[in-house]
Amino acid sequence: MITLLNKASQTLCDWFSKADKNGPLPFDENFKCNMPDEVGNSAEDLFSEIESLLNNSFNPVHPGSLAHLDPPPLIFSILGDLIAAGLNNNLLAYELSPSVTLLEESLCKWFAKKIGFNDSSGGIAASGGTLSNLNALIAARNNAGLGSNPNSVLLISEDAHSSFIKCIKIMGLDAPNLVRIKTDNQGRMDINNLKKSLDKCLIENKKIFAIVATLGTTVRGAIDPIKEISEICKERNIWLHIDGSIGGIFAISSIQIEGLNNINQANSITINPQKIIGITKTSSLLLVSNMNTLEKTFFTGLPYISSKEDIINRGEIGIQGSRPAEVIKLWLGLRFLGLNGIEDILKSSIKKKDFFIDHIIKNKFEIYSGPLHIVSFIPKGLTKKDTDFWTQTKVNELKKNNYMLSRPKFKGKYYLRVVMGNYNTKDSHIKELLRFLDAYQ
Repeated sequence: MITLLNKASQTLCDWFSKADKNGPLPFDENFKCNMPDEVGNSAEDLFSEIESLLNNSFNPVHPGSLAHLDPPPLIFSILGDLIAAGLNNNLLAYELSPSVTLLEESLCKWFAKKIGFNDSSGGIAASGGTLSNLNALIAARNNAGLGSNPNSVLLISEDAHSSFIKCIKIMGLDAPNLVRIKTDNQGRMDINNLKKSLDKCLIENKKIFAIVATLGTTVRGAIDPIKEISEICKERNIWLHIDGSIGGIFAISSIQIEGLNNINQANSITINPQKIIGITKTSSLLLVSNMNTLEKTFFTGLPYISSKEDIINRGEIGIQGSRPAEVIKLWLGLRFLGLNGIEDILKSSIKKKDFFIDHIIKNKFEIYSGPLHIVSFIPKGLTKKDTDFWTQTKVNELKKNNYMLSRPKFKGKYYLRVVMGNYNTKDSHIKELLRFLDAYQ
């Protein structure tokens, strides 16, 4: 066993050692997905296939990997994954994961306190932001006493994440139950349109169970006006959920980000540390201002599990039952970085975004960005059809030069998007990228 673990570590280390030279995308296109044979394969064969798998994988370590919210992994987070797999503990119940249950509870409590929640707060980890958002919305609907009421509606920004479309479907609701609010010229939810939509919902006898504010939209990193939205929610007794999958992590730092004030007025918030500080996937947290809401929503009694009176079985406060000890990699990553290290990564991402915007030819491009580390752009004057051709052509050209940008569709046009969350990316790389785009000034 020790020999195999050592060899696996060496194989991964060999891949890391050449990751900065091989580009963001696979350099070997010969991977074959072999299925199990009658007789098990030898270690030699399996390691050969592991190496092929690595060489055909997306490479977030390369400094030109700037397309998505997928930063290079922290070494201690990788070790956390290994330890979690080796333990094979189950966060369904305390007796199946005694130390990890207490670790997850404590870590969620720590995050909740850092963003300003009170002593009744806490949370639960989940496999991705979509699941965290879904946990929150089911709790919100249950809290409103609406059950499966077909008139239940959820209000979101028109630029909110696509996960809410999935959430509505899973909750047994249809497209009309998802009310989209217009955004202003900075990509933030328009408060006047929100108020009009709320009044219209009341007239139409729709039952509002939550408003979602986005803390970091996908295309431009905009932050909805959380202070104003929270005041409206308080006045009308509506659950406020914040989708902070992208920007929520900034709330545990001292960095002054416009729009981060008053997030502690929310009932729930999703935070995804995996998206910027190098925690290996998956690492998402749902934090709630009152843990009783999760218990009331998801409690079943787990009749086949022994329980301790003073400890909550973690499978009783969320959708997922069996869960691996993924929180270990978050805990180790945070402990390794410390608050200063977390802040350095976050500050660096904003600084790189600012450097990119400062050095792009502004009179040549439409530029969409917000307070966070995301920029989307296209040349001015292109038709919708032209944006499709230009962005695809540029993406292909950049790949040949080991730069990877994404091309989201936003308000009917395709854009190029750069995400400055890769801590291996230097100013020199950004300058080179802009030169490839004929955009450096």
